[in-house]
Amino acid sequence: MRLEPLIFEYSVEDRVGVALPAPDVIETDPGDLLGEESLRLELPLPEVSQVDVIRHYTRLSSMNYGVDTGFYPLGSCTMKYNPKINEQLAAWPAVSLLHPYQDESTVQGLLRILFDMQAFLVEISGMDAVTLQPAAGAHGELTALMIFKRHLERIGEGHRYIVLVPDTSHGTNPATAARCGFQVRKIVSGSDGRVDKRSLASELSSDVAAVMLTNPNTLGLFETDVLEIAHMVHEAGALFYCDGANMNALLGFHRPGDAGFDAMHFNLHKTFSAPHGGGGPGSGPVAVKEFLSPYLPTPIVNYRDGRYFLDDELPDSIGKVHTFYGNIGIILKSYLYVLSLGNEGLRAVSENAVVNANYLLKRILDAYDVPYGGRCMHEFVASAERYAAQGVRTIDIAKRLMDYGFHPPTIYFPLIVREALMIEPTESESIETLDAFADAMLEIAREALSCPEIVKSAPHNTVVSRLDETIAARRPILRWNATGD
Repeated sequence: MRLEPLIFEYSVEDRVGVALPAPDVIETDPGDLLGEESLRLELPLPEVSQVDVIRHYTRLSSMNYGVDTGFYPLGSCTMKYNPKINEQLAAWPAVSLLHPYQDESTVQGLLRILFDMQAFLVEISGMDAVTLQPAAGAHGELTALMIFKRHLERIGEGHRYIVLVPDTSHGTNPATAARCGFQVRKIVSGSDGRVDKRSLASELSSDVAAVMLTNPNTLGLFETDVLEIAHMVHEAGALFYCDGANMNALLGFHRPGDAGFDAMHFNLHKTFSAPHGGGGPGSGPVAVKEFLSPYLPTPIVNYRDGRYFLDDELPDSIGKVHTFYGNIGIILKSYLYVLSLGNEGLRAVSENAVVNANYLLKRILDAYDVPYGGRCMHEFVASAERYAAQGVRTIDIAKRLMDYGFHPPTIYFPLIVREALMIEPTESESIETLDAFADAMLEIAREALSCPEIVKSAPHNTVVSRLDETIAARRPILRWNATGD
């Protein structure tokens, strides 16, 4: 495949992409208005025609990989197909052109959507109240722990400074707790890949503020002792938080609020209809039990006397955590997803996600170890450690997958599995796609034994072959210059 030049390399002096008519007003020297010291006299932009620009960026776009072009099995990320009708409706001018400072009387329709979405998430989570403000999953975690902290201070338990986090949690959990000023302590997993209750019991004390649990955890396993764990946490006077990023496995089957969690976040951009790739935008609503609702960020959407309104009357609120009311476009797509699928459809999402993951696990089980369990929820973690004797590592297998036309799965996470491959097929992939991916994984395993060099030197068919990752990290080339230095 041809390596596309940079746009600067198409530049030809004095070539322009647009011809403007002569001005019909008196021209004024910008220096007279702004002062000469404010002017930048040279702006080193490429001088290219419209045709060159369009062709350049179209060629670049064809090199991108995403859920619209292929299978994207990133574990713990739920990179699934998103219905395009939801994208179109979210861009509907009646919504997209609204201004956040409009009078409430002019945006009753949108406020109703937000109000109903809060109610949907209350029902799905088994909680009592919801804020839609957080902009992503980690932001939701931060919001929830800020709520926990405020509550503990209000009830005279502000001395609690420890947050317990299992070693199968998402990596944002300990980072979030530390960001909130808590000391983080790790809870180890048992031989079955679930929380070791003896380890948890030994760490619980009057200094523990909260326990954060990802369920299903990052091994793709449901924490079967969650009710007992909730009892242990509450007996110690601590609060219990659910990282709900893996709700794609539980819709219609399990409500975290019913299992004893005090708060949780959703990743609307993973569980529901919103793109997860490209870094966002995201949405991480937080659902809480009734006793924590006074601390929710303001405003929340309420309904009274025949109208919807933004309610700021929460004197104990932690305050605003996002500009305006949240990422409305993402919330709207998820709202449409819930409406279009309904209760049975949402349950089918999780059914199919779990079936797909278990099918894929069984297909590759003879060639890759799965250290924790022969069954999983929506994802599983395999290991390529058996190929270490041939010098083949997980990163080599991931790069070789590119030659077969697949985006690699998450690798080297969670840390408790050596040479980890974390694979999540989601519910939206067909059996033909799953079989093609499994066949590629099995073929790469055979290559690792018979001709390991082809795996270790992959990828071979991509625009750019294997890079020196150390140099790329330590001496990255982030800008173009004419000398090429």
